[in-house]
Amino acid sequence: MRDQLYINGQWVRPDLGGYFDVLDPASGDLIQRVPAATEEDIDHAVHAARQAFNRGWGQSSGAERGGWLDALADELEGRQDALAVLEVRDNGKPLPEAQWDIADAIGCFRYYAELARELDARQDEPLALPDDRFSCRIRHEPVGVAGQIIPWNYPLLMASWKVAPALAAGATCVLKPSELTPLTALELASAAERIGLPSGVLNVVTGLGSEAGGPLSQHPGVDKLAFTGSVPTGAKIMSAAAADIKNISLELGGKSAFIVFDDADVEAAVEWIMFGIFWNQGQVCSATSRLLVQEGIAQRLLERLVDETRRISIGPGLERGVLLGPLVSAGQHQKVLGMIEQGRQEATLLTGGKRPAHLSHGYFVEPTVFADPADNSRIWREEIFGPVLCVKRFKTEADALRMANDSRFGLAAAVMSADLDRAARVANGLRAGIVWVNCSQPTFTQAPWGGMKQSGIGRELGRWGLENYLEVKQVTEYRSTEPWGWYLK
Repeated sequence: MRDQLYINGQWVRPDLGGYFDVLDPASGDLIQRVPAATEEDIDHAVHAARQAFNRGWGQSSGAERGGWLDALADELEGRQDALAVLEVRDNGKPLPEAQWDIADAIGCFRYYAELARELDARQDEPLALPDDRFSCRIRHEPVGVAGQIIPWNYPLLMASWKVAPALAAGATCVLKPSELTPLTALELASAAERIGLPSGVLNVVTGLGSEAGGPLSQHPGVDKLAFTGSVPTGAKIMSAAAADIKNISLELGGKSAFIVFDDADVEAAVEWIMFGIFWNQGQVCSATSRLLVQEGIAQRLLERLVDETRRISIGPGLERGVLLGPLVSAGQHQKVLGMIEQGRQEATLLTGGKRPAHLSHGYFVEPTVFADPADNSRIWREEIFGPVLCVKRFKTEADALRMANDSRFGLAAAVMSADLDRAARVANGLRAGIVWVNCSQPTFTQAPWGGMKQSGIGRELGRWGLENYLEVKQVTEYRSTEPWGWYLK
């Protein structure tokens, strides 16, 4: 495993020589120490990215860039199993989930390799104008140097969501992974080194948020900032970007609603509800953590939900059969348990709410279900980012929509009903960037991802993810042989 910064195609030690510990969340044991980059290191990385952009990456063809992205995908695929195990050790998630993540990351690089090649055909597209003395063509050009700050819940996958479209567009990258889960980002840098990716195109700098993320956000040499994480940190990044009017995209928090009508199949509903909140230990920005159940089905559904929740196997992610691993860190563990303790004062605890009795070490929390929280309670309104579900009942479709939309967040939502016309109507009425019908959490590289309100700005994935790293230019030419002569009119 790498323990240096990757800057300008080389592995280097941090300028000030600082390091920090990376811990296994299942045990709290040290995995390794990694460099703590500071402002000087960030400056070196940004200058390397700028030089690489100016040397030719920004002017390269989409076909060339697509070839590099495919090569990265091939390199990651060759180490897929090892990367999944490393992700489990670093993040704590169960191994099958990590394997799914790594496969999705590889698929993301392949998808944007194809979009890079397609971009060549889009260049210089003619645009019809109402005055035939002029011609106009449209170009799509890379934004320049992209500073990218990723979270700890899907380490390599979130890196791929940002790096792949940026490289496809012709931008160069300075990637800062979370200090809690930096290891697979360093392995991505190793993959770039092995394929011979031109120096400076991808730079990976590990470090603490204030010491590395802050200087990256504020650096005048960065043209584009892309961040996934909490609302408070997103606000700071947005403020830093304002000083230079940087291009910015933010994917922030969520408190997503799942509406279940009384004509829904109870067993199917329970399965999707559990997937929507307990997958990845509930450490998912789009987790459907607010469950709204119509009165006619509520009691029966809650009984089944509680019964199945109590059967979830909890343990270290590398153990066979585990469905719920530890939270990512001691800090996150304390935060979630603190919110649960608050919830005991605000709602009825149906199940869970504590450390599992058989797991005295590591950052484990039982899957937890609360019923009937007050509308203004913290557990109903604030993002917990853990395996905690809050349930309320509703009477009418209008009530469900009102309750679901009554949130400062607008990342995702789900609706379940046998009446597809009603489901479509509700989906259209939900103020969220992502809506699932009769399911929760399916994510496809081809579809746009992002939210409304305080859940962020812009969209990732699909062609929208590529557009994040492109500037649109019009080139208009006067084609007539006649003088323009505006001053004669």
